[in-house]
Amino acid sequence: MGSELINAVSGQRRGSCRAAVFLAVALAVLASGCGPSGRGAETDAEKAGDVEILNAALARELTAIDAYERGLPLLRGRMLAVARQSRGQEQAHVDALTKAIRGLGGDTDAEASEPEAPGPRSQAEALVLAYEMESAALRQALEAAPRLETDAPRTLAAALAASHAQHLTLLRQGLGADLVDSVPDPFESGETPPPAADGETD
Repeated sequence: MGSELINAVSGQRRGSCRAAVFLAVALAVLASGCGPSGRGAETDAEKAGDVEILNAALARELTAIDAYERGLPLLRGRMLAVARQSRGQEQAHVDALTKAIRGLGGDTDAEASEPEAPGPRSQAEALVLAYEMESAALRQALEAAPRLETDAPRTLAAALAASHAQHLTLLRQGLGADLVDSVPDPFESGETPPPAADGETD
């Protein structure tokens, strides 16, 4: 199982690089597509609607970051490294959404959801919490994409969904799923429950 996880993490890193490139393209589109139209969210109803949707996505990303930060002290080995990398990518999502909102002439007013008490008390609980927050963020991105009126934010929403689906694959492995069981569904929706953590790995 250890060598399988190492190979999976290596493959996931390559996938994460592709997601990073996708996210970079989305940011480039944002820089050119949300630019000076002369009308921002204050006077443009479509842009105002997109700002509202993006703020909802931003709140989900902030909540995911909070979940990782609460779980990091409980993690060890490879899953600690995976969680740190995923948490860093969540911050990149926050930065991209903030840029998109401002590019539309809007303001960021999102906050992380209040954490449930008690928090995670073991590595398995920390991974399950991260899994649940990643799933929620994936659902948010999928719901946002067709509702957004402007092209650049739609591209960003697609990039976010791809990143969250990759994170879920690694979290499944950390919770003990083998390589086959950790493969995403053909159309990952964020509805798949986390695997039982009996066989959690380092």
